[in-house]
Amino acid sequence: MQANQVVVVILGAVACVCDLRTRRIPNFLTFGGAALALVYAAVVSGPGGALASLGGWAIGAALFFPMFALGGMGAGDVKLAACLGAWLGPTASLFIALYSALAGGMMAVAVALATGYFRQMFRNVWLLLAHWRVVGIRPLPEVTLEGSRSPRLPFALPIAVGALAAIWWR
Repeated sequence: MQANQVVVVILGAVACVCDLRTRRIPNFLTFGGAALALVYAAVVSGPGGALASLGGWAIGAALFFPMFALGGMGAGDVKLAACLGAWLGPTASLFIALYSALAGGMMAVAVALATGYFRQMFRNVWLLLAHWRVVGIRPLPEVTLEGSRSPRLPFALPIAVGALAAIWWR
């Protein structure tokens, strides 16, 4: 395992612990981790490496930002995906997003089944799709993180799983 991959595993694990305990991912972890990734990439690979690191950060942020803007994800999750993308690069950022979405979907179903929320989860999805069809893609307060009383999935977990999968299948 390469040094940058080890750092991603450590950052992902620390983020999971923080998210599980406090439902927050600290900025010093995400922004600090991203800044270290840029410096590391510049030292190891020069300006091209720093540019790739910045690209990985931008792709990670861009892919997760819409879910934050729609109220379905916290800002710390976006910053974590961007940070891990900065360490692994632009292509890996795409795979982190894909694998995180798959892991998050499976974990959400497991949480919904475990808490008796499964039926309501499907009702919310249909309500959201109908809302988007009528008024366009905008937040629906009843199903956002702030407006819903649904069980919460600390999304650092699926992001960490997505990063591990991106490393594994690289």
